[in-house]
Amino acid sequence: MYNIMIAGVGGQGTLLASRVLGAVFLSQGLEVKVSEVHGMSQRGGSVVTYVRAGESVSSPIVAEGTADLLLAFEELEALRWAHFLKKDGVLAVSTQKILPMPVITGAAEYPENILQKLMDSGVKTIAVDASDIAVRAGTSRASNVALMGAASTIMDIPYEVWKEALAQNVPPRFTDVNIKAFDLGRQAGESKV
Repeated sequence: MYNIMIAGVGGQGTLLASRVLGAVFLSQGLEVKVSEVHGMSQRGGSVVTYVRAGESVSSPIVAEGTADLLLAFEELEALRWAHFLKKDGVLAVSTQKILPMPVITGAAEYPENILQKLMDSGVKTIAVDASDIAVRAGTSRASNVALMGAASTIMDIPYEVWKEALAQNVPPRFTDVNIKAFDLGRQAGESKV
């Protein structure tokens, strides 16, 4: 059974990531359930998606303390959802920081040293600059795919399966740049494992 949470801010591509993961698991003959939990995505708010895959999946919801993998497209989202990871679960996180409205207005401060605090608490972490990786691949819009590439390094799924899932879920004119972002993310992830 795979229990995966995808957390980000509206517009970061959490839904595409869940579709790609679903396609990957379906191709492996697993039953897949996806639950999209929308926050204020239209206003740049927190968005969470659950992906569960296994021989038989009864519920699409990942329970607190059971996630094998948390894909966090932003540091504060990693902090917000890290308690869903199981003891030996892995956090794959982009080092991007997107300031929420309370921080922008001065009503709150963005927490300092988020990733260091998570690692100090024992969270296994793969941290990559997915935004930079995406830009190097040719588009700033593929940071979600770059982060999936980094996370793919801990999953026993052949590379070709990932490549096919991407091809199935992104428009043809964006396939090559997304595969390049995935590849660069995978290289970055391999150096962190």
